[in-house]
Amino acid sequence: MKTSEDLVRRVAAKARATSRTLPPVAGAEEVASAEAALGFPLPPLLASLYREVANGGFGPDYQLLPLVGTGRTVLSEYRSERSASAEGETPYWPAGVLPILDWGCAMYAAVDCHSETAQVLLFEPNAMTDDGATAWFLDADSLTAWLETWLTGTGWYEEDADEHPDVAEPTPWERAAARIGEGTARGC
Repeated sequence: MKTSEDLVRRVAAKARATSRTLPPVAGAEEVASAEAALGFPLPPLLASLYREVANGGFGPDYQLLPLVGTGRTVLSEYRSERSASAEGETPYWPAGVLPILDWGCAMYAAVDCHSETAQVLLFEPNAMTDDGATAWFLDADSLTAWLETWLTGTGWYEEDADEHPDVAEPTPWERAAARIGEGTARGC
């Protein structure tokens, strides 16, 4: 069985091989500060990626957003989406779901920090109707599985994905409505 440390090591190797310049890692203090600002801890694997690989700049296609820093970060995007969701007529962004990668066209890969496995979700606002839950899809059962698809080139987002019958497409996230409701009821 592969360990989390092995996965982080393989991600770091691919990040170095596929990125021209990686930003420095986020320090333990920066990760702790981000967690304090969020009000919940990052999944251990996600925290390790930021502390041991780089503060963003690696991963599928558009690459992970930085956790902290100037400009667009995981923290700033989370705050922005939560605020827009709370102010709009249709709540759509659940508490504890961190946008980690911007796919473009307002779509995000996001990690559910309240999930034991750190599920990776796809936020696709173009699918949203008058129910914010319709914009959410389960991309991978865990952050580990999502990273493995990147490492092996078997993600739905790969250019030739339609040529491989074993590539899993995101499916509607069944917990979306309940999780959005939890966040609006608590106001977090």
